Amino acid sequence: MKNKKVLMMGLGILGGGVATARFLVGKGAELTVTDLKSEDYLKTSLDLLKDISSQIKFVLGEHREEDFLNNEIIVINPDVPADNKFVKLARENGKQIENELTLFYKFSPCQTVVGITGTRGKTTTTNWINHILNSAGRKARVLGNDPKKPLLSEINECDAETIAVIEQPSFLLEIMDISAVSPHVAVVTNIFQDHLSRHKTMKGYALAKANIFKKQKAGDFLILDPEDEWTQFFLNLSPKAKVVYPSVDALSGFDGASFAKEYGRHSLKNFLLSAHACLVLGVSVEDIIKSAETLPQIKWRQEIVFENERLQIYNDTAACSPEATMVALERFSGKDRKLILISGGTDRELDFREWGVMVKKYLEPENIILLSGTATEKMKKELGSKVEEHDILEECFKSALEKAKGNNAIILFSPSSKSFEKFNKLVEEAF
Repeated sequence: MKNKKVLMMGLGILGGGVATARFLVGKGAELTVTDLKSEDYLKTSLDLLKDISSQIKFVLGEHREEDFLNNEIIVINPDVPADNKFVKLARENGKQIENELTLFYKFSPCQTVVGITGTRGKTTTTNWINHILNSAGRKARVLGNDPKKPLLSEINECDAETIAVIEQPSFLLEIMDISAVSPHVAVVTNIFQDHLSRHKTMKGYALAKANIFKKQKAGDFLILDPEDEWTQFFLNLSPKAKVVYPSVDALSGFDGASFAKEYGRHSLKNFLLSAHACLVLGVSVEDIIKSAETLPQIKWRQEIVFENERLQIYNDTAACSPEATMVALERFSGKDRKLILISGGTDRELDFREWGVMVKKYLEPENIILLSGTATEKMKKELGSKVEEHDILEECFKSALEKAKGNNAIILFSPSSKSFEKFNKLVEEAF
């Protein structure tokens, strides 16, 4: 990077752009930062770069073709799609395209990277792999999952012995094949409808995910769910890595049936994926089974936030797709408790037909409470019968508490769509 002319496309205000800019300057790049947003909008990020601002040229409020033609390397923000007209212009003119993930691969001292992608279970699987490795005495670290610690801000906190465990969303995977990088161990949890406004079709979405293994070599590993309907699609792309299919049979002595009954079948799948990622890295079956006793609770993913003798409250804020809520319903139904669902929010061009069938199967209409939003209109159409609806989450929660009175009940907040995290605070205030 030293003395290379680098254009960073998209600074943003969430911290990742600041970390990337600092990394590039630290590597000696002649850096230009361009963003469509104004200086006023980007003030918080610009303030964080004040100490190195003399080493950065800023082009704000616009993108200029000349910047994409006059720089050697273009580093794009995750919010910038690979088919953006300026990115296409740069590629057509032979420019090197990178993002924060591909830069990590190329500059991190870590010799081993485990990459996890998929639609559901990414974060759980990422954290459980890290937990198993550390429990077995291996030096591992989850990187990039904390919004306060962007991926490139932690690049120098690893060494050659560190196993980097990184959740890799489709937005960052779009250019992985172009940049020619892949993890030593790639895990694809599953593929369901998501981010279609970005990827247009399910095939386009799956192809973005497939980039995680496109540049793997014969000595690498690709872990796929044999039951997922997109697994054959991935196999048709002829991966070069050794393909591994997780199974309970490989974990002699592990009681998969009891695990699934307690945590849900989806959690068993996440554990098996995690276990096999660790098996190929040399962790023993005995250490893996032992680690299952202390698996961490993952924030906002079917997270129990209140419990007494008569009431359990689960925050499933991360369930931002219909399928994710369907998984939660499968777990919490049939537990001899009244199940009350709070759902709804902003649509992301998702299909709620199967969601509607499952909600009607497991819940009485009076135990369904919807938060108003564009996705909620689709939900109501699929449910058919009239259900309760409120404009604010506080009212939804108050109603759920009323319905729970005098019963052994479970309140499940699982939005099935885009939502904002404030449910835990409501629970804290109520109890």
